[in-house]
Amino acid sequence: MTTPTKIIFDTDPGIDDAMALLFIEASPALDLIAVTTIFGNSDIETTTRNALYLKDRFGLKAPVYKGTDKPLTRPRNPSPTFVHGENGLGDVELAGLVPTQPEAKPAHQAIIDLARQYPGEVVLCAVGPLTNLALALKADPEVATLLKSVVIMGGAFGVAGKPGNVTPVAEANIWNDPEAADQVFTAPWNLTAVSLDVTTQVVMSPEYMEALAAGGSDAGVFLNAISKPYAAFYGGRDGIVGCCVHDAAAVAFVIDPSLFKVRRGAVRVVTEGITLGQTCQSPEGELFGPSAWDDQPIQAATVAVDGERLLKLYAETMKAAHG
Repeated sequence: MTTPTKIIFDTDPGIDDAMALLFIEASPALDLIAVTTIFGNSDIETTTRNALYLKDRFGLKAPVYKGTDKPLTRPRNPSPTFVHGENGLGDVELAGLVPTQPEAKPAHQAIIDLARQYPGEVVLCAVGPLTNLALALKADPEVATLLKSVVIMGGAFGVAGKPGNVTPVAEANIWNDPEAADQVFTAPWNLTAVSLDVTTQVVMSPEYMEALAAGGSDAGVFLNAISKPYAAFYGGRDGIVGCCVHDAAAVAFVIDPSLFKVRRGAVRVVTEGITLGQTCQSPEGELFGPSAWDDQPIQAATVAVDGERLLKLYAETMKAAHG
């Protein structure tokens, strides 16, 4: 039995965040050592409350650290309540909500301290705006060399799937703090962006969610309930039957990178103008004149996915943990 990979989950729960968090907890391949929260799907108070609710309801042992409430330099965008509901979790009744408190330490400091405590062992999986990561880099630049890797759900590279979901070219997490995202992509850590190119190709159908619930576990029943308004949103906007596996796809990459095909190259994020938040990669090996991509770290972006295997991995992991 291989030792589970230590993982910090930086998240803005969020319906698909909840799906991803319970996936991490269920996976024997992962050891969740911290949950750090960020604004995004809701304001920071709501996302932190949701993380604490999920921790309490599903018995997660990992501590929850509250992150920053706004982007590095710009005002916070309005919360997408039309996607995730007013409470961030599809407006399902949060039964038995116990308003516990997060840890006193801020999220970016927790990331630094855990990276220093377990050098080379921790994967940071970030599925919201990347502001906590940028703050960690600013406070302690060495954090980039101490983490094993960084896997984000974010970006869109226009090679497959959707080229954007908040604008024609921008994905929401990157668009919510493009300056932070550009700093994160150009830091010298080993980063993979699990992008809309692949996440919009993998859909959990209503039948798939009903099967998760039919196992009788609290997790399956809860995920099925919160997925319904999410699926309704996708159905109305994109004609998709079911919900896209966004954040859980990033977790799947940590567990089994062979599910994905990646393209490597330096990545920059547009921080002004009509393409604000666009992620642009200069593919490794292609020759261009002098540009803003020169001498930047080579990072990976997902360009293809085995969706069938990913859905199987998720269902089997949840069933094994809650069967």
